[in-house]
Amino acid sequence: MIEHVQEAATGWTMRAEDLPRASGAYVVLLKLVWPVPLPSRWAGKLPPGRYGYVGSAAGPGGIRARCGRHLRVIERKRWHIDWLTSGATWRRALALPGRSECELMERLLLRREIAVPIKGFGSSDCRRCPAHMVRLDAELDLGLLARWLRD
Repeated sequence: MIEHVQEAATGWTMRAEDLPRASGAYVVLLKLVWPVPLPSRWAGKLPPGRYGYVGSAAGPGGIRARCGRHLRVIERKRWHIDWLTSGATWRRALALPGRSECELMERLLLRREIAVPIKGFGSSDCRRCPAHMVRLDAELDLGLLARWLRD
């Protein structure tokens, strides 16, 4: 309970009902404690660590609906992020209504604590970004990350 209150103060949540139904962008953080198999296009496994997936939601239910899917384990993998969520032991989301996923990726990639581990992952329909998934340094403070994304 204390962890949820502390995270809520920064905007991160593990509960979809805390997120708005508005359209916009979001970031889902995932913690992997063991290697996770990747889709066949990227044969291999993603090593343990903290990762962020940047996405957008414009359909019915907005950010809440989209992140609701990402915050739970999905057995049938449809999207790139489903491969990560299936192996994640920890998931949190941050909603950024009215923002663009590409804008958020540009902000993230300005930081030395953040890198693209797999080119093209999560961004197969985007010509602007190298990927829509990043790897985060283990020491990166989530409150600071939320402030970077909002500023």
